[in-house]
Amino acid sequence: MAEEGKVKIGVCVMEKKVFSAPMEQILERLQAFGEFEVIYFGDKVILEEPIENWPICDCLIAFYSTGYPLEKAEKYAILRKPFLVNELEPQHLLHDRRKVYERLEMFGVPVPNYALVNREYPYQELEYFVEQEDFVEVHGKRFWKPFVEKPIDGDDHSIMIYYPSSAGGGMKELFRKVGNRSSEFHPDVRRVRREGSYIYEEFMPTGGTDVKVYTVGPEYAHAEARKSPVVDGVVMRNPDGKEVRYPVLLTPAEKQIARDVCIAFRQAVCGFDLLRCEGRSYVCDVNGWSFVKNSHKYYDDAACVLWKMFLDAKAPHLSSSIPPNLPWKVNEPVQPTEGLTRQGSGIIGTFGQSEELRCVIAIIRHGDRTPKQKVKLKVTEEKLLNLMLKYNGGRARAETKLKSAVQLQDLLDATRILVPRSRSGRESDSDAEELEHAEKLRQVKAVLEEGGHFSGIYRKVQLKPLKWIKVPKSNGDGEEERPVEALMVLKYGGVLTHAGRKQAEELGRYFRNNMYPGEGTGLLRLHSTYRHDLKIYSSDEGRVQMSAAAFAKGLLDLEGQLTPILVSLVSKDSSMLDGLENASTEMEEAKARLHEIITSEAKVVHSNGCEQFPWMVDGAGLPPNAFKLLPKMVNLTKKITAQVKLLAADEDEKLAMTSSYAVLPHYDQAKALGKTTIDIARIAAGLPCGSEGFLLMFARWKKLERDLYNERKDRFDITQIPDVYDSCKYDLLHNAHLNLEGLDELFKVAQSLADGVIPNEYGINPEHKLKIGSKIARRLLGKILIDLQNTREEAISVAELKTNNDKSSMLSKARKEETDYQPWPLNKTEDTRRSSFTSEKSIDQEDDDDKEVKYRLDPKYANVKTPERHVRTRLYFTSESHIHSLMNVLRYCNMDESLRGEESLVCNSALERLFKTRELDYMSYIVLRMFENTEVPLEDPKRFRIEMTFSRGADLSPLENNDSEATLLHQEHTLPIMGPERLQEVASYLTLEKMEKMIRPFAMPAEDFPPPSTPQGFSGYFSKSAGVLERLVNLWRFHKNGSGNAK
Repeated sequence: MAEEGKVKIGVCVMEKKVFSAPMEQILERLQAFGEFEVIYFGDKVILEEPIENWPICDCLIAFYSTGYPLEKAEKYAILRKPFLVNELEPQHLLHDRRKVYERLEMFGVPVPNYALVNREYPYQELEYFVEQEDFVEVHGKRFWKPFVEKPIDGDDHSIMIYYPSSAGGGMKELFRKVGNRSSEFHPDVRRVRREGSYIYEEFMPTGGTDVKVYTVGPEYAHAEARKSPVVDGVVMRNPDGKEVRYPVLLTPAEKQIARDVCIAFRQAVCGFDLLRCEGRSYVCDVNGWSFVKNSHKYYDDAACVLWKMFLDAKAPHLSSSIPPNLPWKVNEPVQPTEGLTRQGSGIIGTFGQSEELRCVIAIIRHGDRTPKQKVKLKVTEEKLLNLMLKYNGGRARAETKLKSAVQLQDLLDATRILVPRSRSGRESDSDAEELEHAEKLRQVKAVLEEGGHFSGIYRKVQLKPLKWIKVPKSNGDGEEERPVEALMVLKYGGVLTHAGRKQAEELGRYFRNNMYPGEGTGLLRLHSTYRHDLKIYSSDEGRVQMSAAAFAKGLLDLEGQLTPILVSLVSKDSSMLDGLENASTEMEEAKARLHEIITSEAKVVHSNGCEQFPWMVDGAGLPPNAFKLLPKMVNLTKKITAQVKLLAADEDEKLAMTSSYAVLPHYDQAKALGKTTIDIARIAAGLPCGSEGFLLMFARWKKLERDLYNERKDRFDITQIPDVYDSCKYDLLHNAHLNLEGLDELFKVAQSLADGVIPNEYGINPEHKLKIGSKIARRLLGKILIDLQNTREEAISVAELKTNNDKSSMLSKARKEETDYQPWPLNKTEDTRRSSFTSEKSIDQEDDDDKEVKYRLDPKYANVKTPERHVRTRLYFTSESHIHSLMNVLRYCNMDESLRGEESLVCNSALERLFKTRELDYMSYIVLRMFENTEVPLEDPKRFRIEMTFSRGADLSPLENNDSEATLLHQEHTLPIMGPERLQEVASYLTLEKMEKMIRPFAMPAEDFPPPSTPQGFSGYFSKSAGVLERLVNLWRFHKNGSGNAK
């Protein structure tokens, strides 16, 4: 029976939705206010009764779900004219993604860059739609992979992401959660769907996190972050089996987006998906009616907002301010205190419980790879010259780079035609040059045929014109140039092996468990709650990118293939992590001096003055008998080459006997990207490990033999020593089953020489090393300083805000309770309303010097004891050159004239260890961890301490010993990674101030980095300006207590 004077709220939704926990919780709270009577329509009434028989109500909650008669509900609303929380007609829009985007754009809401492909029937061919290997083109608008493909039907959740061949290719399918999965990776799918109509849009890299926003009216928005399904598709669940989500603060621009979405679709209660990408936010999906799950604070707020909304609409005389004591009481679970960033005992020593980890910066070399290879040959064949012209726009003197699958396939087709001709005249032709040319063409063909299909990460070909002639134009109108000779350079190899992927993933796991306090779960909890600010950078090299992705997989406990992880989490920065051009002259000088030292019989390696510090002399580390070892190295190399030649000849006979192009089982590199185990079938068949056939293995050793020693000139090329060592190490680890005689001995000789040569290539003495190191690592050093400065400023800002917050927390309890539940401000002007309730979700934000927008956990809604805790992680994946360069600056920076008299950043015992280490092998790393001592005054230099450690990377001892551990590692083809070693004395205290002073002379100044692009709507999170900080201080109490009236 109807209760007199009460506002009737009709709940006209399917029963399944009525009995969901959030709906029950919020309706219970509404009834507890006392002004409402809630009437449930029920499925039987909704589906079977005519609308004239439906209950009459003042306010109506009605929204579409599967099986719901939306048109019928619309007719009821026209008949009875109740106040609608969510209007019914616009709900039709939500079923068509085209209309959703159209409506969003109409209201100025940012959406990803997209295009529509409309088909009238399946597989309809459309003139305006073009698909190539690495892009699709719609009406002339090109979408490069990675891109997203969405069905236009809003209820079809089968969304595909297509990945570029440079990242390994393949497709990831996103779908509604099934058990613990929300996506599946398909490495072989490269073509887009054609059976229906689709939206194509740019893929937005969001750092592996999605944000779900829930509005209750245009003035209230609650946001939660969850792990994005694009990373590995594994759903994170809490012990109760619920998906793990954490409330996050919205920026001012995002709050305006929430308001606009709410108004655009006329849905007061509305959920939508937000993508945060490079400082901007985009809406990619609108879901209509949605409530937050498992948040009592949200249930309180939603009930309060709806209370106000209903009374304003139907009983304004009852509408005033929310009572200070809410008519319900819910005891929320209290989270245990967590020691996530608390750090009592660093590697260097113990500095008490007042220290907190603030920042982890790691510079890491890539994992185990195949030897890097290069084939150079001069070509005059017309087919190859025409191919060059085809891809360089017909310019006779222009260089061409071939990387894509289509280009490489063209080259392979041309080479296949040319190779048999070259070989047919071989017996009668005695010209050695022609023989070598044919050999090299065969090698090019073998490289291109390797691997089943092309992937740009692994192979690239350059064609450079060398000679031209003038020929009449085809139309008879004058002359034009035509190339008649070109230099072809094919670069291949250097691919991350299964062992490299395994090493990187295990090192990521090690970092998770050891670099962050909290026994491994600490980092994951910080990361998932937006308190871990992670950025991963990589150079342009495929092996480096894949090492970064595999490391991220171990660090964040991800699953599945590396391609989606790479695209979602790794940023390429070749200007910072690639290239030696800046120091090429100095490095040539070092190599020339090195050649002089090794080849001069009367070497002066140990000068009398430097017995105490042997690393101070020119060419330090070279074996005393280096010159005598060179002939031995040449002879052993010839011995290996001869053995591989026999194996290659056997393979060649098999090739000659068959018409097929490949006898060896196909080895698909893209499929192998996620593998961390060896291909047992290949090993058992007596074939080389990985994708290398004997022909290519022979070419690799033959080239080393030829380049190491020039018999005609009787000259050794010492720059080949690292390459010989590289090949030895690779074959000892991966091809031990081939039992090559003399390989062990060659490894020892090559290692002895390489240990001296490699460190000296980056500088012949400490001053020279510092000069080269500062040129190569200048940009990286500048970025590290920016990372440290940003962390310090952020920590100081938080500390200052906390101090001010403590001062202003002396408010009375009644005032506090009143402000805690005041969703509507007393002043009802539009501006105040907009800036008040929703702004509790955010402190204004700004980019800092390295283009980073700060996103934060929302402390008021989070079940987290220490929401202000925050750790910044910056990972830089690079090659050997940058690790050596950075290490040389760290240890020798005090040799610069401006820093004479200062102590080195690296202690003497570590200098000695580094001198004895010499090789920084695969997965070697340098880690800088910054701690904050919260008990020391802010202005005290001892507030921030830096801890420096390094690892030599892969442990080579299993290759040197023959014990049981070595046998096991041989079977797995994987070497363990050495743990971290100190670069400072135990209990030494390196302040951030000292670190900056010692590094700054060699680092690129912050002002030389490209300026951050400040997105509109972002204004000052932890800005340096006092005015902004003052404004933040005023906001802080408001955030803590959820005040609706704060200024």
